[in-house]
Amino acid sequence: MPTLTLSGLHKRFGDAVALDALDLDVGDGEFVSLLGPSGCGKTTALRIVAGFEEADAGAVRLGDRDITRVAANHRDMGMVFQSYSLFPHLDALDNVAFGLRMRRRGRVDRRAEAEEMLELVGLSEQATRYPHQLSGGQQQRVALARALAISPSVLLLDEPLSALDAKVRTSLRDEIRRIQRTLGITTLFVTHDQEEAMAVSDRVAVMYGGRIEQIGTPASIYREPATPFVARFVGTVSSIDGEVCSGGVTIGGAVVPLPAVNGRGPGQAVRVLVRPEAVTLGFPDSGLTGVVVGQSFRGATTRVTVALESGEEVVADVPASSSVHTGGRVGIDISPHGSFIEDRHD
Repeated sequence: MPTLTLSGLHKRFGDAVALDALDLDVGDGEFVSLLGPSGCGKTTALRIVAGFEEADAGAVRLGDRDITRVAANHRDMGMVFQSYSLFPHLDALDNVAFGLRMRRRGRVDRRAEAEEMLELVGLSEQATRYPHQLSGGQQQRVALARALAISPSVLLLDEPLSALDAKVRTSLRDEIRRIQRTLGITTLFVTHDQEEAMAVSDRVAVMYGGRIEQIGTPASIYREPATPFVARFVGTVSSIDGEVCSGGVTIGGAVVPLPAVNGRGPGQAVRVLVRPEAVTLGFPDSGLTGVVVGQSFRGATTRVTVALESGEEVVADVPASSSVHTGGRVGIDISPHGSFIEDRHD
């Protein structure tokens, strides 16, 4: 299946810039997610790829074919929407077969293809049910089967899980990834949910302000964020003010041995962004200390919130068996692995 290439896409809606010179390559059989907050341009990019919006500038290519000005129904794309968009008067089998009917496939062939797709998504026994007789998760499986039935070159997923409850969302998310791997279909997935993107993607493109802030594997995005925005948006971080010193960063009068790179000199104001797993709690000593102000049980771990004397808070994930008590004073050790430094302008 061809590579999908977006080159220099620009799009404005009045004075609002939706896309600002967006470049993206999605490889053959790759699953790439566009992740970002509302208004970052991710859905606009997907709609331009699908042919539902027209870019002000730039190009969309499918392999060696320029499809920038090609009509949506001639782009060889399969799309699954946030709303299920099923035909209420058609049963599941006929909903799946609809695209094949529009392509003038014979009745026997399209029925066989639709049955195969329903089996792939685990809904063979619901073939004769109508949308109102199906759960939300089942309806979205029918929508997925319908998008795949036409054997598209690219599968486009526009926040297809957001209308489902948490348990169904997780199950269908994993099912989509299984099906994508089985078929080897090139997939572009739009979501604002970082957990979804990190769980299913080969690569994640984090977007902000119409641009891609960083693109990489889920692990590299999480462990090596390229910008403070990516560090904050992907995962959880605590933000703590400090100053560069010869031994690292001074926080609350204690020296924390963190590397302050990029030419920062002693006395320079910085902000330390810390992942919960980079924080270790222990007995209070002469180093950085704080008071436990909250705990949240999470199964194998407990998320503990510690208030520093400055009023800032640090979040730590500790084993659920740890003897940490709300109101108690604890020592705080911050690892350089999972900590990021940004300049602070007071």
